[in-house]
Amino acid sequence: MPFWTEAQSSSTREPKRKFRFQVSFDGITDPNGNGSVLWYAKTVAKPAFQISTTEHKYLNHTFFYPGSVTWQDVALTLVDPVNPDLTVTVARILEQSGYYLPGNAVEKTSLATISKGQAVGALGQVSIVQYDATGTAIETWTLWNAFITEAKFGDLEYGSDDILQLDLTLKYDWARIETTDGSSALSVDSSVQSAFNIASS
Repeated sequence: MPFWTEAQSSSTREPKRKFRFQVSFDGITDPNGNGSVLWYAKTVAKPAFQISTTEHKYLNHTFFYPGSVTWQDVALTLVDPVNPDLTVTVARILEQSGYYLPGNAVEKTSLATISKGQAVGALGQVSIVQYDATGTAIETWTLWNAFITEAKFGDLEYGSDDILQLDLTLKYDWARIETTDGSSALSVDSSVQSAFNIASS
């Protein structure tokens, strides 16, 4: 029975809300050495996956079989504050990933290139946390080996007084979900939960 038709005593449960979330990059801090929570995050797409399929034809019939799993990119929209300067932060992440502007060929930095280890390390562990009305974390997504694949620093316009936004796209190997209530997995068998790497606290 849907929760909205239950008795008043048990109808205090409510659905998850879009605005109760935080995003964090463990690899960055502000100039004052504070935490990595991106308080200037405006929107974020939760992880998503796609399963490829292979078809087999037999006479007049077509049968489909699941193939490999590919995790989809995560897109973030961030407000660009003056302090901490997000544009500078993203530029530093790119440099720490191993990218340097062309320079003197004798210098070591001019021969350096981006590596996955440096790109992942520059960003740090990426987490998306959802909260309930009391401020308790109810769902946490962790992106494994995430790194930036695209950054857009926004558009300027004399006729607009909108807040400047910065868009990031992240690629990652897989995502893990942690919940505060094991019942959120409904009737999924525990062995399936383990395969999907679901953890409940």
